[in-house]
Amino acid sequence: MLTYPSKYIYPGIILAALITLTSSLPCHADIYRYIDSKGVLHFTNVPTSSNYRLYIRERPAKLFNSYSTNKYDHYITEASKKHGISFPLLKAIINVESNFNPKAVSKAGAMGLMQIMPENIRKLRIRDPFNPWENIMGGARYLKELLQRYNGKLPLALAAYNAGPTMVDRYNGIPPIKETENYVRKVMKSYNILTLQRHLPF
Repeated sequence: MLTYPSKYIYPGIILAALITLTSSLPCHADIYRYIDSKGVLHFTNVPTSSNYRLYIRERPAKLFNSYSTNKYDHYITEASKKHGISFPLLKAIINVESNFNPKAVSKAGAMGLMQIMPENIRKLRIRDPFNPWENIMGGARYLKELLQRYNGKLPLALAAYNAGPTMVDRYNGIPPIKETENYVRKVMKSYNILTLQRHLPF
């Protein structure tokens, strides 16, 4: 089962005062990270202790290109402000859920950019799940509800977004479902990368 620090600074990971990467960081530099006892992520290209572990070995600019689309950024920004969810987190979920395809439909019936299930579409009163604005606003609202339910513990909220709150409650944590474990891992990685992207000169 995946494990994460019990505390997360939310909304968003506080990086500005913690990233030791400078504006002169070469595009080929490796990036290291560690999570301290308070759950705060630290990144650097020059590790100063054995707590740091290699996080990105490939060229950051190449890595960030995977998230270069800004087609829905104005909707994501609006949802972020309305529901108090960080922009990088919403964009990371969209990236993992649908790869920015507003017409995506999963085998389970989840629809749109944030892959919202039919029962939640009804609860959220979404008229057209394939409308990017409606889908992002509805998905952000649902994620906010999950974060409140799990006291801001992001990995649990993400697991509930993927497997449903019932499963998270049953196991009192991330359920031992490979798909859900992988989902949480992918979103957290995308979230970290997108947060870095907003603070680095690439």
